Amino acid sequence: MESLEEISEEESPKERHTSSTPSWKLTAKEILATKTQNYFAQTKRAENILIQVAFSIGLSSIWRFPYLCHLNGGGSFILVYFFMLLFFGVPLMYMEMIMGKCLRMDSIRVWKQLVPWLGGIGYASILVCILVSLYNSIIITWSLSYLSNSFRYPLPWDECPLTVTHQYFWYHTTLNASNHIEEEVETLVLNLTVGIFAVWFLLFLIMMVGLKISMQMLIFSVFLPYIILLCFLIRGLFLEGATTSLRRMVTTEFSAWASLDLWRQAGGHMLYSLGLGMGTIILFSYKAGGDNYAQVAFLVVLVNLVTSLLTTSIVFIVLGFWTTTSGHACIKQSVSKLMQLIDEGVLPHNAKPPQDILLRPTLDYIKWINSLQGHLRRQVIHLSPPCSIKVQKETFMEGPGLAFAAFSQVISLFPGSSFWAILFFMALLIIGLSNLLRLLEGIVFPLQNSISIFRNYPRILSAIVCLGGFLGSLVFTSRAGSYIMYLFDDLLVPLTLIITVVFQNMALAWIYGAGRFREEMFSEMGRPLWPFSSFLWGYVTLPGLLALLTVYLMQLYQGTHLYYTAWNTSGSQEVKHPYPQNSRGWVIFLSVLTFLPIPAHPLHQWWSLQDYVAPDPFEKLMSKKTPMMSSMSSQRPKHHSVKSQERTSNTSTRGLSMSLLRSLKPESGGLSQDSEKYESSSWFSLPLLTSLSSSLTIRSASLHVSRQVSPISATTDNSSEGGKTKEESPERKSVQ
Repeated sequence: MESLEEISEEESPKERHTSSTPSWKLTAKEILATKTQNYFAQTKRAENILIQVAFSIGLSSIWRFPYLCHLNGGGSFILVYFFMLLFFGVPLMYMEMIMGKCLRMDSIRVWKQLVPWLGGIGYASILVCILVSLYNSIIITWSLSYLSNSFRYPLPWDECPLTVTHQYFWYHTTLNASNHIEEEVETLVLNLTVGIFAVWFLLFLIMMVGLKISMQMLIFSVFLPYIILLCFLIRGLFLEGATTSLRRMVTTEFSAWASLDLWRQAGGHMLYSLGLGMGTIILFSYKAGGDNYAQVAFLVVLVNLVTSLLTTSIVFIVLGFWTTTSGHACIKQSVSKLMQLIDEGVLPHNAKPPQDILLRPTLDYIKWINSLQGHLRRQVIHLSPPCSIKVQKETFMEGPGLAFAAFSQVISLFPGSSFWAILFFMALLIIGLSNLLRLLEGIVFPLQNSISIFRNYPRILSAIVCLGGFLGSLVFTSRAGSYIMYLFDDLLVPLTLIITVVFQNMALAWIYGAGRFREEMFSEMGRPLWPFSSFLWGYVTLPGLLALLTVYLMQLYQGTHLYYTAWNTSGSQEVKHPYPQNSRGWVIFLSVLTFLPIPAHPLHQWWSLQDYVAPDPFEKLMSKKTPMMSSMSSQRPKHHSVKSQERTSNTSTRGLSMSLLRSLKPESGGLSQDSEKYESSSWFSLPLLTSLSSSLTIRSASLHVSRQVSPISATTDNSSEGGKTKEESPERKSVQ
């Protein structure tokens, strides 16, 4: 006994020492793993923020916002747009970020889980992405065209014959534009056709190779445009008329707020610039780390606004420079032309301008023309260069090419202008390609998860998307392509975005319940959501979006204020034309086609439910209807409370509750107790369709969870809870 005691006393310290060593090593590994996990989470969060920022400073802020601001009076449009960003942009972006982060699903599956009978919202978002990617590709092609001309010195847009040379280069050289939207649609412009093929082929190669943008490249693509724009702004501030044009940009006329067209265009641009309704925000947040999405939403909106104001300031400075300097040059050109016509005998000698007319103010030349007799005045106006009309109106370019013409003008003022042109249009090309890649990712990734053949052969889907994108974009390379593109940009895409976001907001706030969603997110995240989110989703954003949709439909039906800016080749100036009737018909047709998956999805569910007959209908039918539940349960631990599962399946009566999804986690067994509270949170529901789809989904989920038990947990249950398996079997039979 003594020897045994001695042995035990001798071995006990060794045992304690050896047992403490693995514990110390395990703790070190845990610390290292925690630090590594935190590092990757912070990197992923920073990458997500940079992606969102890059998307917000893309073509929407650099190309689209300036011409909309110029078209709608400057300061009035800026204030309305700021109001839209604050009360609509921030809460809607926050909503999509939270959904993608907490549900960890793509834009198709997330709506099938929240409100099963509105699962078609995800497919509608993909169709909107397709429309946006089609006409964004032609904008990238324009940048590529300017980039190819930037390697020449002097720059070709400085050698055009008319006064506003950059405007002439845009319409005549880049677009080779026709006079009307219905004229020469079948005639393709060679340089644009080759350019758009190059864009889609490059996108195809990137998607095939699977090239990923590094953090350094992402940072470079974000900050390079700001450096270039700041250089342009500093140079523009020294131009003649810069102060006056900036003052005009911030001048607000409150009477302009009565214009419904102002609110229509500001609201549509808010949705487009932030990427709302396209599913890309849900996808980015689904892949990203971090959980403070309120700050991210405010940051992205702030960057969007600052970038838009920066680019608009440069464009307005150029407009002021054109207005200030082109008047005298135009008068000089007109006087020279009139003297030549008098010498040739085309005009009489009394049409000769005063000798000191070039030393007088611009308005004196206009007064002299008006003092001529009727027939002679008409001759002088007709034979004078068309720039004299621009002096009277003091307006230059109102179409979507304003930003290209304005920035090319600023570039021409720099020493070594070709270098600056290459740098700027290269940056614009990189931004456009990165944004278009994100849009294509929002199309390809959800479809791969939803359709098995694309999941098994992902390259087929990429090839189909790129080939379809190239063929669909060819219409924008015609001589009337810029007018068709403007139709997409002004009417079609904003209308489809509004319809999609209305359904998203309604599904979450009114059908699923904003309060219910907020409580479940608190249980999932361990922290409350943004305090005003539920109120804004239910009582601000949705009524505002419905009002915006009503304005769009009213103006589309009445046809008022629906004009496009065209190029008059004979007069070398811009003119406005109303959209033809068939153009509005195409807008209505494509809009209906875009949101058609929303009503088609529940009809497909109902039709499949009526026609499908199987020995075990609920199990087999729902295994087809809810593939996401299978994938989620296979990825998460299978051990959970059986009582919690029973309570969850008995208490939920509407759309699939996230408390059921969380019950698949080992730490969320108590969430099912709160499901009765969530039932009272949704104050609007459609009981028939919702209860039908919910009951089927919940039963399939309970069947799936009960049958997918790991061998380890099965042996544990048989050893420790053998008596309970007999009690559960009648319930399983009754469910089946």
